[in-house]
Amino acid sequence: MHMQPQPKILLFDIDGTLLSADGAGRRAMELAFREVTGTDGAVANIDFRGMTDPLIVEQALAQLSRDSSEAHPIYARYLQHLERELGLSKGTHALPGAAELLQALAPFRHSLAIGLGTGNIEPAAYLKLNRVGLAAHFSFGGFGSDHRLRSEILRTAALRGGKTLGRDPSECDTIVIGDTFHDVDAALAIGARAVCVATSGRTVEELRERGALYAFENLAVPQVLQVLTEQ
Repeated sequence: MHMQPQPKILLFDIDGTLLSADGAGRRAMELAFREVTGTDGAVANIDFRGMTDPLIVEQALAQLSRDSSEAHPIYARYLQHLERELGLSKGTHALPGAAELLQALAPFRHSLAIGLGTGNIEPAAYLKLNRVGLAAHFSFGGFGSDHRLRSEILRTAALRGGKTLGRDPSECDTIVIGDTFHDVDAALAIGARAVCVATSGRTVEELRERGALYAFENLAVPQVLQVLTEQ
């Protein structure tokens, strides 16, 4: 009997995995906090790598002893500043192999759902992807606007991915593609596998030790495509 290949849900992180926004997100967040709270340096000591936008805003407001009700106006200002900062940035770019990999995955779409699993709020995610020409590859995802925790963001993304395939996520092989321990931990928390790239300070060895099924130097390594499409 011929077995149907198991459908796959691929969930890509954005910052540090698909692209570098050259600090545009941090600059935009800093400006938003300055306008709403009147405080400089509100996010200066927060490590953005692998963080979700809601957790960044939550931490910064807590450090300032400000009310969480200020989050909404901060997001509104943040998006305005992010669009401008991305436009002004000379250094925002897709990371090695990202565009080529997404192009190479296109023929597999009959059994693949290709989405996002990102801590960015949804409008910010698409601002960044548009800036480097990658937005058209993604029709669904899980975002910081869905939840503050990355594991729940991925769970939401997997549900949406399953819907596009007409399957329950439990019937699918879900793979999270990321660059930080946060991506690995969140993938394992939802029973998914993690494939990581060492593009944000963590080595291939460290990412494997953390629990990544595979780790590569970057998305340009030919084996990445093989790992994401093999049955």
